[in-house]
Amino acid sequence: MSIREVVSEDGTAIVYRVTGPADGRPLVLLHGWSGNLSCWGRAAGLLAARFRVIAVDLRGHGYSGAPETGYDDPRNWAADVAAVLAGERIETGAVLLGWSYGGIVLTDYLARYGTGSVAGVVYSGSQAGIGRGVPGSEPGPAMRKAIPDVFEESAGKAMRGFAAFGNANTGPGRDKGPDAQRLFGGSLSTPPHVRKALMYRTVDNTGTLRTLDIPVLVLHGLEDPVVPVENGRYTAEAVPDSRTSFWAGAQHGLFIEDPDRFATEVTEFVDGLPGR
Repeated sequence: MSIREVVSEDGTAIVYRVTGPADGRPLVLLHGWSGNLSCWGRAAGLLAARFRVIAVDLRGHGYSGAPETGYDDPRNWAADVAAVLAGERIETGAVLLGWSYGGIVLTDYLARYGTGSVAGVVYSGSQAGIGRGVPGSEPGPAMRKAIPDVFEESAGKAMRGFAAFGNANTGPGRDKGPDAQRLFGGSLSTPPHVRKALMYRTVDNTGTLRTLDIPVLVLHGLEDPVVPVENGRYTAEAVPDSRTSFWAGAQHGLFIEDPDRFATEVTEFVDGLPGR
């Protein structure tokens, strides 16, 4: 395992963790809103048995830099991903996997840089755009209930806001309690100004989805209360080459609810891609 850092186009430091075989196909994990690179839990280790797993701390999260502004500019998000790929000397064959907000970030990258370095994309409990009236980006009931308390600097109000997510990120199993606490801790450690700024931007990436020339896998829980499954369906219907896996009874964090199934489905998709 190696922790590395690159500097993005605007000077923001982007930190990421690399695990798995150095000659494995690069699999870039982009976490969701108010998360960090450790959110993937056991699923990251399962995937690292086969792939060079590159788990990124998005700007404003984890150990990456947290500038005061710039979160509304899709060029910054795109440049962050590009900086990681360049830092790892990846010129072709990468797979980008975005959970929740990570799907917006990876689509920002594709909109600016295209698919030359990318062999395939995975959206997990995710969407490609954000903003009022943007198709395929309607927030779910848990997200609507959490806002605006999750933007508060008051610790008490912020914790009440995050409590609205309940077990959305882990599923109903009692054994997932430690995972839930770990994810809540990561969310609370994300600066309030970052939490708010990520939600108050507008970008419609539908045009990019419609012109993608690489395979896309959409994984989504049918009971997802954070990112409704309709958003996942919108993505799948917009891209020319998609395959889907909609999990009955599952919610938002599929890689926590069933890491073995998650790793298996991602691996099968990646193994079917052309190239290395």
